[in-house]
Amino acid sequence: MDEFRLVEGDRAPEFSLQNQDGKKVKLGDYAGRGLIVFFFPAASSPGCTKEASDFNDNIADLRAAGYELVGISPDPVDKLKRFWLNQELDFELLSDTDLAIHKAFGSYGEKNLYGRMYRGVMRSTIVVGASGKVDLALYNVKATGHVQMLRRKLSI
Repeated sequence: MDEFRLVEGDRAPEFSLQNQDGKKVKLGDYAGRGLIVFFFPAASSPGCTKEASDFNDNIADLRAAGYELVGISPDPVDKLKRFWLNQELDFELLSDTDLAIHKAFGSYGEKNLYGRMYRGVMRSTIVVGASGKVDLALYNVKATGHVQMLRRKLSI
């Protein structure tokens, strides 16, 4: 079954989600700036913790290059808040409990875990340019080494 994927040049889907503090955050809040949107399956899991920590360690360089960063997961706001505080993150985490934004960005679909096929959140990163169009869409990325690969692709 073919899965939907965003590609370079697509208009990024609009979103309005609650952050770790319960405040609404919209794609439009980042108009005129680059935005890195990373989708992760579960706050506080080992892979997601590693990925969030790597992004946090590189946030100053990403911002200096003109990018803001948000992480989106299906976790409820209270779980995201605990994760955000425990990891001392310097970027917003957004709650998409109904998976609507995951699906709009192509970050939910068929996965294979040890030979078992199922549907779930795919670790993905979408780079949205200042114009609101997709500059880069990376799907099924690995938690370890992902931020370094992204830096190379963005020449940061």
